[in-house]
Amino acid sequence: MHKYRTNTCGEINESFIGKKVKLSGWINSKRDHGGLVFLDLRDHYGITQCVIDTTHKDFPKIEHLRIESVITVSGDIIARDKETINENLPSGKVELKIEEVEIISSADVLPILVATDEQFPEDLRLKYRYIDLRRQKLQNTITLRSKIIKTMRDYMWEQGFNELQTPILTASSPEGARDFLVPSRVHQGKFYALPQAPQQFKQLAMVAGFDKYFQVAPCFRDEDTRADRVLEFYQLDMEMSFATQEDVLNIAKGLIEATFSKFANGRKIADWQTIPYKEAMEKYGSDKPDLRNPLIIKDVTEAFRGSSFTIFASNIEKGAVVKAIKAPKTHDKPRSWFDGLNDWARENKAKGLGYIVFDENGEEKGPIAKNLSKDRIEDIKQICEIENGDSVFFVCEKLSPAQKFAGLTRIKLGMDLNLIEKDIFKFAFIVDFPFYELDDATGKIDFGHNPFSMPQGGLHALENKDLLSINAYQYDIVCNGYEMASGAVRNYDIATMIKAFENVGYTKETVEQRFSGLMTAFKYGVPPHAGIALGIDRIVMLLADEPNLREVILFPINGKGEDLMMGAPSVIDEKQLKELHIKVDLKK
Repeated sequence: MHKYRTNTCGEINESFIGKKVKLSGWINSKRDHGGLVFLDLRDHYGITQCVIDTTHKDFPKIEHLRIESVITVSGDIIARDKETINENLPSGKVELKIEEVEIISSADVLPILVATDEQFPEDLRLKYRYIDLRRQKLQNTITLRSKIIKTMRDYMWEQGFNELQTPILTASSPEGARDFLVPSRVHQGKFYALPQAPQQFKQLAMVAGFDKYFQVAPCFRDEDTRADRVLEFYQLDMEMSFATQEDVLNIAKGLIEATFSKFANGRKIADWQTIPYKEAMEKYGSDKPDLRNPLIIKDVTEAFRGSSFTIFASNIEKGAVVKAIKAPKTHDKPRSWFDGLNDWARENKAKGLGYIVFDENGEEKGPIAKNLSKDRIEDIKQICEIENGDSVFFVCEKLSPAQKFAGLTRIKLGMDLNLIEKDIFKFAFIVDFPFYELDDATGKIDFGHNPFSMPQGGLHALENKDLLSINAYQYDIVCNGYEMASGAVRNYDIATMIKAFENVGYTKETVEQRFSGLMTAFKYGVPPHAGIALGIDRIVMLLADEPNLREVILFPINGKGEDLMMGAPSVIDEKQLKELHIKVDLKK
């Protein structure tokens, strides 16, 4: 017989009655029923009830053991008494009658409990993550993650992609976020960077002739953490030679549908939409719209232009626009509900939310309505498709902030009014991103997305068109309000790349120096190529129906960027700092 087990706890069922087995695992619970003690033994695969008589020779071994101690037990599988059957477990009709017990590891008093639905503070859970992970829900989620990654890998191999590995230590590169830097001991004063993405390396793989590449790649970005963003994450990265935007999106769609259809667990997958970036911002106020929300943002600027509602009218003359969001069947909401939304708007650094309420007869109410003529109100009703009993909220600001705050309002109303469609995944391709954008802080032109993407119109557009009017062959995939993938057709033409960077203030010499590997490689024959990267953590988050990325990662850091379990980031001693030629100058 094996030293630790002949079977797992998840295998035991009625077919084992009369057989001798050996099981190992954690004590999930312990119950004293007079002359008998019952133990629920748990391993990764399930739970089996074990029973021992208090007169048994090995009973003293386990009498004072705490739950979560690890033991090995052996004995015969017997049928449970009818009144003790547990229909919720595969092993619920049988139990192991203990003949021998071996204590593998006794547990101290637990900082958090495992066999409970009790909620514990997140920092406590992360400090003792190895205990937290013993919970069945987390075990299921992390196992689901493993299965999802395998499914994605299998699909990529079936499509003829090669799985290649790119370096972790690389050069710093402007990818849109801060790099994590690693000092070099040998090359004084110089630093490696951890990759924000394998961007340049996968392009170089195309130059090398591999045609189709993919990788489950770790990526690192030194940015503020939040519920759907962490410092270290994994993505399924892919690149294709001699490929168009449509080729990449078709592969990505096939991969996502193969994965989601397998793990959707009864949830529907809606037909995909293709939405240009400009349309997404106009209709949803976001480039990652949640299409389960039926609310659509409307532009009602003209209904207020020159009106008696002077606050909006005067702002329109200064370049503002007015965006409207319908709130269906809210005429009977108390005044406190509308006031609460105004308070929420101010908390989100907006000036407030104006509104008009239409009663069950369609009559308008509210301060704004009193300052608008009937024909203007009728225009608003038609544009916003208002029905009797609806309300409509207004945001008056310059275009970009108006769109973004209207988008937040759309999300807020969708959630508060319970309008979000359930048990469905709604995907969309967001395409035609602006190649450049205006930095509000500096007033300068900068890249809107990925600096290595191909501008629509190529070099001619960069030299002759208004820079802010140029779109890129860039695309995202969004699902239920989350960006799930991002990619682009790559700029493989040296002259076009240099001009693209020159337009945001880089010199030709700087470009050639900072991207010397890529630029040099392109001089020796480069195929047109395109790619995309899918966020594995977010895919798992959606399929596991978890709102927080940290719940789908084996050992995550907390919201402050700290690993409470391992104590990172940590202070480095003077000897190590000296070897790296680094002095730490902390502000007091």
